[in-house]
Amino acid sequence: MKTDVTTPQGIFGMPQHLTVPLYQRPYVWTEDEQWGPLWSDIRRIAEHRMVTPGASASHFLGAVVTQQAEGRPTGVQEFFIVDGQQRLTTLQLVLDAAGAAFAARDLDAHAAQLEFLTHNTAMFVREGESGLKLRHVNRDRAAFEEVMLAAAPVDHSSLKNRDSLIVRAHEFFHDRIVSWLDEDPQSTAARAEALREALQGALELVVIQLTAAEDSQEIFETLNARGTPLTAADLIKNFVFQRLRQEGEDEHAAYREAWPFETPFWESEVSVGRYTTTRSAVFLSQWLVSRIGKEISPRSTFTRFKFFVEHENEGSMIDLLRVISEQAATYEGLTKRAGDAHTDLDRIELHFHRMAVAQVEITKPIVLWLTEPGTGISSADAAAVVSMVESWIVRRRLLRLQSADLGRVAADLIAAGRAAPDSDVVRVVETFLTGLQSASTYWPGDEEISRSLATEPFYRRFSQPMQRMLLQAVEDWYRGYTDVKPSKAGARVHRGKQQVEHILPRGWRTNWPVEGIAAEADRDAHVHRLGNLTLLTASLNASVSNSAWLGDKGKRAELHRHDVLLINRTILDRAVEGWDEQAIDERTSELTRALLETWPVPAGHLGKVVDRASRVSRATVTYAQLVDAGLLEVGTTLVCTDERWPDARCEVLAGGQVEYEGKRYTDPAGAARVVRQGQSGNAWYFWRTHDGETLNTLRERFLASVSEE
Repeated sequence: MKTDVTTPQGIFGMPQHLTVPLYQRPYVWTEDEQWGPLWSDIRRIAEHRMVTPGASASHFLGAVVTQQAEGRPTGVQEFFIVDGQQRLTTLQLVLDAAGAAFAARDLDAHAAQLEFLTHNTAMFVREGESGLKLRHVNRDRAAFEEVMLAAAPVDHSSLKNRDSLIVRAHEFFHDRIVSWLDEDPQSTAARAEALREALQGALELVVIQLTAAEDSQEIFETLNARGTPLTAADLIKNFVFQRLRQEGEDEHAAYREAWPFETPFWESEVSVGRYTTTRSAVFLSQWLVSRIGKEISPRSTFTRFKFFVEHENEGSMIDLLRVISEQAATYEGLTKRAGDAHTDLDRIELHFHRMAVAQVEITKPIVLWLTEPGTGISSADAAAVVSMVESWIVRRRLLRLQSADLGRVAADLIAAGRAAPDSDVVRVVETFLTGLQSASTYWPGDEEISRSLATEPFYRRFSQPMQRMLLQAVEDWYRGYTDVKPSKAGARVHRGKQQVEHILPRGWRTNWPVEGIAAEADRDAHVHRLGNLTLLTASLNASVSNSAWLGDKGKRAELHRHDVLLINRTILDRAVEGWDEQAIDERTSELTRALLETWPVPAGHLGKVVDRASRVSRATVTYAQLVDAGLLEVGTTLVCTDERWPDARCEVLAGGQVEYEGKRYTDPAGAARVVRQGQSGNAWYFWRTHDGETLNTLRERFLASVSEE
């Protein structure tokens, strides 16, 4: 057995056949869990190499096991893939997709270098063989060979196996690579070179190569079935203390004084989406997002943390560990206070409580950013930002809109906030959130929510904890709380498990009859609406709950006996004579207003959704168009966002040109290359206005504006 740490250049660089045996499971990797995170890591490394030529940044992909086949008289050596066929197949698809993208842009040398890693040269190909270095012999064979042998440019929709995961993976990587290469047409060649270098030499694998005589099943079982998998926190801990040792620090003292994650709180398991892991692993992922302003897959936390320490953090490991420890203490305190039903919470603690009920984790990196040590963001501004973010989340939840893209948006929000002066974060965040106009991300306005809740069967659409949290917010509204404003009526309602009660009972036919099919249908439609629900501190007896409204033993009298909440007083005052559909509609409108004022939007915000699919694309927008649209005024001073050149400034001229150090350039990208001393990069993110908006933000606003026309 031989073990090596190698790269795609090393494992695919010689003439060979890597064969996926018939008994191996078919290809199962998907976009959400594997393709997307892998592309993010590849892109990050490529962009880092563009900014820092010669950088040694790498990404570890895991281990693979191959076994040498019995030698045959002629032809290339064959290896069976014992373990790791999913990642090796994916690597081949990425390499081929990149090669196809290069070939379509006449970058033939780059394409040829990648083709060398996927196809054996003609002299090593026997008659009747495909020439591919990796071969499937199970049901994936047809799809893999079809897409890998397709001529560039590849038309994925025309392939016979277009619906297979193999072809879809190739198309995913091809589309992402094409979009990335074309982001800045002036740097396509440099981007291609950086991407090729990353694909060839920056993706690391541990390759365990067995001889033909060794027991491959024993190795497979050892790798896959024995022991408990390490969490991201375990891997980070090992890495941190290795770095401390290298820096000459006292590891034992650091462990005692600065490593906070050895307690039941941090070792407890929590669920994040489909993943279950330790709270410490979740925190470290969220902390990292708060620092870099980019979304991170749970599976990529360790590799991204390692990259951050090695290439982005300027301080020592011990200083970074102390910061992490301090923020972990803040996080733990917020979590524990938010879980206490009777504690008087501040705005951020209340946010933690509400997001825990809603089972939302994506806003925690925002809180970590706002509260990190040494921040210049005031507590009032932090509370204002949290209120806006919470409004964005809750309003989307009231409409039951999808949440798949919200983690990415939260990370982008952090990036926008970090690029702005601390004193301006509230305005920048407001501009960012109000500028979201796609169905998957927008901040809904009052009209849409009012229209939806007017007829929504509220009780059936939301979980009991979510209903309770929303009705508690209504109770607070009656007590004078709207957003962050204090109340004159005393404390907020305690966040215990009050009962959610129907006023018009679900079993209304017993004591609340109406005549006619239409009236019965109307009553059925109203019974679960928001205006027919309330909170009680104790459960009503079931027989009383379904009783008539009036009378000494009626439901109104019973509500009065249980009435310790302001939310019920308006019911008693309004429904002296009875409770019916009109009363429910009126109260629905009032409670909706309470929710909208609890989670407000900026004045004038309508929450429009814009379909950009048929409009101008990001790749075709020019700097001149921003000037013509009035989004970038002539005379505006642009400031460099890269901390390595904090004093770099240029002035916007007519037609999207700029002046830098007395010299005129055709666009900001030209000036950026001079600042970077010839290094390539993305000028849309390199420059920002004094207000903190990057040119990319202005580009997104331009796209939104032209889509409205």
